[in-house]
Amino acid sequence: MNRRLIVRSVAASAAAALVGFTLAACAGSGTPDSSGEKGADAVEKALEEGGEITFWSWAPTAEEQVAAFEEAYPNVKVDFVNSGGANDSNLKLQNALAAGKGAPDVVQLEYMSVPQFVLADAFVDLTDYGFADLEDLYTPSSWQNISQGGIWGLPQDSGPMALFYNKATFDTFGLTVPTTWDEYIDAARTLHAADPEYFITNDSGLDGGFGSAMLWQAGSQPFQTDGDKVTIDLQDEGAQRYAETWGTLVQEGLVDSIGGWSDEWFAGLASGNIATLPAGAWMAGVLAAGGEEGAGNWRVAPMPTYDGGAPATAENGGSTEAVTKQSKNPALAAGFLKWLNSSEESIDIFVGSGGFPATVAQLESPDFLNAEPEYFGGQQINQVLVEAAKSVLPGWQYLPWQAYANSIYGDAMGPVYASKGDLADGLTAWQDANISYGQEQGFTVAE
Repeated sequence: MNRRLIVRSVAASAAAALVGFTLAACAGSGTPDSSGEKGADAVEKALEEGGEITFWSWAPTAEEQVAAFEEAYPNVKVDFVNSGGANDSNLKLQNALAAGKGAPDVVQLEYMSVPQFVLADAFVDLTDYGFADLEDLYTPSSWQNISQGGIWGLPQDSGPMALFYNKATFDTFGLTVPTTWDEYIDAARTLHAADPEYFITNDSGLDGGFGSAMLWQAGSQPFQTDGDKVTIDLQDEGAQRYAETWGTLVQEGLVDSIGGWSDEWFAGLASGNIATLPAGAWMAGVLAAGGEEGAGNWRVAPMPTYDGGAPATAENGGSTEAVTKQSKNPALAAGFLKWLNSSEESIDIFVGSGGFPATVAQLESPDFLNAEPEYFGGQQINQVLVEAAKSVLPGWQYLPWQAYANSIYGDAMGPVYASKGDLADGLTAWQDANISYGQEQGFTVAE
């Protein structure tokens, strides 16, 4: 949620600066790991002995979690710094890496940013501290995000996509909840024909995070990375499927062109003039916080599928924490990170604020599953969202410069949306821009 509130130009400058740094860092410019002892026993020993570490995060629950940790481990002092948001945090961390000092012991970052910092040799591989034994605590899709080529963190949350829809609007216009994208298009046509002020959803072609997630949900696997070798194919079968289906909505003017997170967007959600949102599980909290006008009207359903078969969805958003190689006490930092994202006390604090966890135990908890939020008319929405977490399609990879790629997505796709053109052309332009950029940065990039 937070990354969408950051100015797009900041994202571009931060990501571009970081990627320019990464390949040079691969030559071995990272600060040596001064951990000394390794393994799970070393983590417990460090927690008992105590010390002081610094933690950067933008999570609204971070301060409360730090206070609970310090109560549990009174010998440890955690200096919390609100890093301001995903892109601000990335830029600050990149500057610290370039300077060789100033990085925190533990830092929050989005899943999509993990590969570029790993390539920069910025993080401690937590395999050395026994973190591989924790894999079964988390959903497979969230674990995949932090475990490519090592273990670079522990999942904090996840964003399995579902279809949020306004039941009041659906009832007014006699719509049924679509289970396929063809049915979704039919509902969009019926709604807009009945009242041109109503749209099935909004999309201006500027949100690279949403576009990437929708490609994923369509079965596309456009990015494959092996060290500094990258393959980009935004014309694979899944990408073509998405471009044709979603392109129909764009070309027929069935989606509202207003951008997300604007006052007009929130007003459209509250009134039901924007009838659905395909979004990550975190959208439940956004809707509930967006105003009481829509209270009781919204519901959650599984994402429509392309073939009407088995459930299939993708991740949209989500964060982790990592231990930086500049940490002077990585074992202690690893202990804090382990508590932060695996202890019941910490996760309960996170979930209590509306966070959607990545831990299997919480996702299977009767209290969590059977919650009946009034905003959603008493629907047990977590049951739908948990099932979505189980149906995330495997195999997705991010680009080493994914934050930058997302920041230029709108340059390629925005004009296509504005002209109601062929989305495949926009994807081709995005592919070409990423190939050129990757080659400029020293990657070997193939189509």
